[in-house]
Amino acid sequence: SVDGHPDASLPAAGTDKGVLKVRTTSVLDQYFKEREEQDRFSGAVLITRGGARLYEGAYGYASRSWGIKNTLDMRFDTASITKLFTSVATLQLVDRGLLALDTSAIDFLGLEDTEISEQVTVFHLLTHTSGIGDDCEEEDGEIYEDLWKTKPNYSVTTTADFLPQFVRKPANFPPGQACRYCNCSFVLLGLMIERATGMTYRDYVRETVCARAGMVHSDFLRMDRVYENVAAGCDPIRDEDGNVAYWKKNIYSFPPIGSPDSGAYVTAGDLDRFMRAVRAGELLSPQLTEAFLTPQVQYREKDDWTMMYGYGLWFYVDQSGSVVCCQKEGINAGVSGLIRHFPATDINVVVLSNMEDGVWKPVWRIHDMVVSGELGAQGEPSVAR
Repeated sequence: SVDGHPDASLPAAGTDKGVLKVRTTSVLDQYFKEREEQDRFSGAVLITRGGARLYEGAYGYASRSWGIKNTLDMRFDTASITKLFTSVATLQLVDRGLLALDTSAIDFLGLEDTEISEQVTVFHLLTHTSGIGDDCEEEDGEIYEDLWKTKPNYSVTTTADFLPQFVRKPANFPPGQACRYCNCSFVLLGLMIERATGMTYRDYVRETVCARAGMVHSDFLRMDRVYENVAAGCDPIRDEDGNVAYWKKNIYSFPPIGSPDSGAYVTAGDLDRFMRAVRAGELLSPQLTEAFLTPQVQYREKDDWTMMYGYGLWFYVDQSGSVVCCQKEGINAGVSGLIRHFPATDINVVVLSNMEDGVWKPVWRIHDMVVSGELGAQGEPSVAR
């Protein structure tokens, strides 16, 4: 591990009769180094089981302009992983009796003069079943970055600033009649948090999610200010031969500070802490902790498994009805990241990248190693780098 980085206190997994299982570490080291050399990955990787490190590594550059390498204490934009924090913050208000899962968003916010149905509830917003029009219909192939070609991205800094981008758009379906990924449903949840608490969304999440989970390095950071240990997002633009022609920054690709649907910054260790704090019941009541970790609605049928949504997380459910893993991911220009949890083995996989395409192939490589028992099999612990 890196001396002095904020996760240095996390213990390495143990040994089996004094013999360290080093194969997994060397396999993943080689895999990520190859992707780094090919300019296919830049970021941080942390895999834990029950609080012990199975693998950790940092690759690529936090700043390509200055040649500064990524480290494990680097903070990365999480894009839509932020929705997990919004989900937990919302459920905390349900625990406090300030909201209910059947609370009408429109009635609560006084947004009657819009295209949003009064039948849309907190449950619908959390589970992507509201049907409301999104500011960017990503399921139709629209690109979020394109929103800011005609509107200055720096003009959207508060939760309410997002409203004109979607409240007049027609619904995709009546509430509860289907499931379709929707960013702006979480904007509405953020507004409900602000109305219920009298606090800004960001301050509420800092106080009741990040601080309570021990996420001391996580925050909402402005792109136009200077902070320590922040990875700058950029993507390789390749020529017709696949070689990198130049690197494109993401400074005009989305608003300059995070919102209820996107943009919090975390370290890999903090994101791991968040998942473990939720599972330990440190952020929600036992009833809502269980609900948060339970699939709620069907999204898509795959070849041999079903993708279901919960309150922020999505779930990989096999043909027997068992949850193989649950996950939240995020993607933007110069940003990709995810946390995937495997309940059977209590393994968390965190992959954060300051590249848009950084995490998607690596996570399935790691997934195969976990489900095959190659990584973190009980009684055969791996070691940290």
